[in-house]
Amino acid sequence: MKRDQLLHLLHKYDAIQEEATYKKRMLEFINHNPECFERTLEIGHITASAWLLNNDYSQVLLMHHAKLNLWVQLGGHCDGESDVLGVAIKEAQEESGIMGIAPVSTEIFDIDIHLIPANKKEQEHYHYDVRFLLSVTSNESFVQNAESKELKWFGMNDELPTESRSIMRMIEKWKKIHFAKKPTRRLSEMIGVLR
Repeated sequence: MKRDQLLHLLHKYDAIQEEATYKKRMLEFINHNPECFERTLEIGHITASAWLLNNDYSQVLLMHHAKLNLWVQLGGHCDGESDVLGVAIKEAQEESGIMGIAPVSTEIFDIDIHLIPANKKEQEHYHYDVRFLLSVTSNESFVQNAESKELKWFGMNDELPTESRSIMRMIEKWKKIHFAKKPTRRLSEMIGVLR
């Protein structure tokens, strides 16, 4: 079944307390909607995102999203593709212009469900976002495209242009992983339980 890979990743994912509801809702959504990867599913759909770090994991690349007018991580729609990690990598490449990108881990890094406001093309709907920890593996510079107003590298202690809990949660996880300094361990072990 097309959804099996994602269901397996989610079942294995050790969600922190504030993500527990997201995990339950996401599993229910996937199980009840065979077309969950399709943008045509009007109530919502699976999306894939990248928490994209530089070579030494000291900075993350965020984008000022042109349509949403918010600072967010790179990512986008699956458009029917069920390999969410592959989608996260592809979206990170397309939105940054950097081709040398690889997963730090194939495990899920974070999950989130957020409401997307109605626009000229779509009604209000939910994005069931699955996020992966990726890093740049080359010396390429980013190239901005039409999807963003700006792209910028941020260090973990920099002041960010957002107070979104979704972004702040990923920063907290990134700090735990950075200071664990043992990239071979499971992400969940490095992150621990954030309370």
